[in-house]
Amino acid sequence: MRNSLKLILSIFFTGWLLTTCAQEEKKPLYRLQQEFVDLRFGMFIHFNIPTYMNQDWADPEASPAIFNPTKLDCDQWARAAKSANMSYGCLTTKHHSGFCIWDTKTTDYNVMHSPYKKDVVRQFVDAFRKNGLKVMLYYSILDTHHKLRPNSITPADIKMIKGQLTELLSNYGPIQALIIDGWDAPWSRISYDDVPFEEIYHLVKSLQPNCVMMDLNGAKYPPEGMYYTDIKTYEMGAGQRVSKEHNTMPALACLPIQKNWFWKTTFPDEPTKDPVKLVNEDIVPLNNANVNFILNVAPNRDGLIDDNALASLKKIGELWKNTGPEAKLPILDAPIISHNLAKHQQSNSSWSDDDNIMDLANDDDFTTSWVSNTTVDKPWYEIDFKKETTFNTISIAQDKPGIVRYVLEYYHDGAWRSIFDGENYKKIKVNRFDPVTGTRVRMRIIKFAQPPSVAEFGIYNEQR
Repeated sequence: MRNSLKLILSIFFTGWLLTTCAQEEKKPLYRLQQEFVDLRFGMFIHFNIPTYMNQDWADPEASPAIFNPTKLDCDQWARAAKSANMSYGCLTTKHHSGFCIWDTKTTDYNVMHSPYKKDVVRQFVDAFRKNGLKVMLYYSILDTHHKLRPNSITPADIKMIKGQLTELLSNYGPIQALIIDGWDAPWSRISYDDVPFEEIYHLVKSLQPNCVMMDLNGAKYPPEGMYYTDIKTYEMGAGQRVSKEHNTMPALACLPIQKNWFWKTTFPDEPTKDPVKLVNEDIVPLNNANVNFILNVAPNRDGLIDDNALASLKKIGELWKNTGPEAKLPILDAPIISHNLAKHQQSNSSWSDDDNIMDLANDDDFTTSWVSNTTVDKPWYEIDFKKETTFNTISIAQDKPGIVRYVLEYYHDGAWRSIFDGENYKKIKVNRFDPVTGTRVRMRIIKFAQPPSVAEFGIYNEQR
């Protein structure tokens, strides 16, 4: 009788969560971005099977038997976050080695098959909400245990990813943000085409419309444009830096409070980063530049935060207070989330500057550019699909913002037809329009302040 009652209550609670998330008023993206920036400061919690291996990347064949946090206390984590005046926490539900710390039905490589046998994600979300803190989740696309690696992604792998994200966004109430890692990064080499970004993005938004989704590896994209993320991300420990003087994008920056992301046996006896420097050199100036700062604090093998980290968090809380909403952000273009149809297609152009030729503007590398020769008065750039192709978006990312007025055209039924004719002074120009179909796409540059320099010319057929 007791087990039947538990089952009924569990079914009711799950249904209530699904209904609550589905019925929640859908907010416009600019409002969600503002709310995210206004959170200012939170706790990253790297806690997973690497905690027990003294390395940040765990052996993908590590046995679940080693995961046994016998004193795990997520309420301690939440109280520690509050002591630093943090407003949210974000937990590593699955890291690169594929071990899931929730009760997933997609794989046996999870916490329920460890000696601990309790859902850590459930305890985390309950504890943080009870303490008045927002909840975010981290999830890795790269999964070395399940062989989700470069050049090996299968439809079954994508199905597993969708299944795991569906569980995380259906069973744990409102999730303010989903941080995805191991995607389109030079060290993971799993592209947005291998695991289709647009499909995953729409899945996330269908489950939780007010969850901002961000890719932690967006550093290859220019800071002025929103590519494959709702929030710009900067992993400061990897050398990524956001401009504290010029940034106008909603952003996230992260650092660990100690030298690594996951707990190490040396941590209890090593000093943390200086709380005074963290406040004065990171939290305050980053907040002033539209950046939400997330500080990683790694629980130990018992599932507790060490005393030295607790003391540093308390000191941060004495030095820093959340003074309220940040300055109002500008309303931005919707992020680019689709497959780039122009990537590696045949390209052509007017005379280039030396070796900065046409194929450098569609090589998926924002550090290289097609540059027009200084003698050309009316430069042009073209992509040739060699077959009829439908698209509804064109983005132009410039190395230097020199293009002022331009015309976009497509070739169909033996004639060039106009898409856009006008001025746009932005460094990243995004043009959205009703779908058209053509074999070629051309940009004619009518006016420019300096010789055009195009880092990437992107063409997309977005799902709308």
